[in-house]
Amino acid sequence: MKGLIQFQNFDSRAFFKDKLLKVAANGPLTDYNTKQVIGTKTTVVIIEDNTEYHTKAGAISNIYEKINVKVPGKTLELTPGTLVELIDPTCVIYGDYRNQLSVTAADIRVLQPAGKA
Repeated sequence: MKGLIQFQNFDSRAFFKDKLLKVAANGPLTDYNTKQVIGTKTTVVIIEDNTEYHTKAGAISNIYEKINVKVPGKTLELTPGTLVELIDPTCVIYGDYRNQLSVTAADIRVLQPAGKA
């Protein structure tokens, strides 16, 4: 069957709900063709994952997984080590094994600046 992917829905809010994210890197998001800066690309690391996954594989976790987050139309200055929350994230699953995640967010909110305990 063709075109089934368009009916696959990913619940971004539920996925990020029980996770704590820390900034690993931050830089410009550029358009592939024009090379113009169109926003910010932030790499976050899941440092806490309290999500209950329902799987036959047993207990799993995404702790320490890196996620690239695209924030179009915004210039964000985020220091590595900053704890953050994604605002209105949308996600698309891709890859041969459906194990890759493309994430776009409306904004990124700072929960705790880097170096603060």
